[in-house]
Amino acid sequence: MSNPLSLFPIALAAGGGRVDDLPATGAVAAGFTLLQRSAPLVRAMAGVRSAVLLPPSAAVMTALAASDGRGCVFLPPSADEQTMASMLADADVGAVFTTHALAAHLPVGRHAVVLLDDAPHAATVIARGTETVVDLGSHFGLDLEGEEEAGRDEECVISYGDSPASPAIGAVFTHRNLLALARGAVDAVSLLKGDVVLAALPPANFAGFALTIAGPLLAGAHVITLPRFDAQAALQAIEGHGVTILVGESAMFAAMAAALETRGHGLAAPTLRVCVCLGAEVDIALQDEWHRRTGIELRFAFGTPDAPFACFNAPHFPNRRGTLGVPFPGMQVSVRNTQNGEPVPSGKAGELWLRGDPMCSWHLNAPATAARRADGWLPTAVQVRERPDGAFERAT
Repeated sequence: MSNPLSLFPIALAAGGGRVDDLPATGAVAAGFTLLQRSAPLVRAMAGVRSAVLLPPSAAVMTALAASDGRGCVFLPPSADEQTMASMLADADVGAVFTTHALAAHLPVGRHAVVLLDDAPHAATVIARGTETVVDLGSHFGLDLEGEEEAGRDEECVISYGDSPASPAIGAVFTHRNLLALARGAVDAVSLLKGDVVLAALPPANFAGFALTIAGPLLAGAHVITLPRFDAQAALQAIEGHGVTILVGESAMFAAMAAALETRGHGLAAPTLRVCVCLGAEVDIALQDEWHRRTGIELRFAFGTPDAPFACFNAPHFPNRRGTLGVPFPGMQVSVRNTQNGEPVPSGKAGELWLRGDPMCSWHLNAPATAARRADGWLPTAVQVRERPDGAFERAT
């Protein structure tokens, strides 16, 4: 029998962390209980995958556990109904875990809908025209014993990206990939049990999920969720909960900087030690402004749809503003000649190639699978150069 700690949700539960007031073990146990108590859900997922359309919350862990080892699609809440319908069909989804409010954005289909507004106490399963409330009040215990493993190679999560292209291409991350990604996140920001992390990005922002939920739970940290981002609410949460690690996108940090300017005084958050900005780019002016207002460096993390983190301006090193950072833990980075794929001399511009466990293993129903070479390297079409200090920067 496989070691239970090779399964992604169980490994995160074993970390001993919590989401808001709920231990991760409770959220995961609720998912297994849901699966055991709902025959309609079991029938709906027979031989197919599941999907998640949820805000950052403990319910994400419940949904992953209830998926029972099936691939689980993280749906972007910003996607329109047609795009979501394409993803659900492409991934062959039989059940979607969501909330009452977000369910209104789902396309009509034959998939079951599982409402997790009341998790971990109860869930509502809507399948084949029948609505059933499932009591999750008494969870079965979790066996969390076992040696730490690299993870299984069965698919666990399918990501189409936060702003999917057309047609959407699903990147498949196995349990092994996700555990490597979470462990890399722990290493990249030196996550500790005493850390408090603010989660304000939807799970479909896969880099955000790794840094604000997966990594912290693996490290046994405390996750504070903000289901819908609001600059004032975020500042209050940071100051009121003693947040130590803050992760967001450029627009979020710009909005918080503007809110600080409006209220006329700095950020009262002496515990805050790491701020990470995700996205395609970060403006150096925003990094300068954030440091001026908070005294904390805004560190950029660069990734692609296939590799949520390729490079990272980790707090172990001085922040190289305007760069992509140094290779993320577990990732290999190479700069290659676009024409022949040969490595270029250090300092010369070329195409960024990536290899490592914290990236997807394959793609769903797409020719992109052929882009990965037999030796595991994946060209990205991103032009970069390596600086003398070991950081990578975009080549113009």
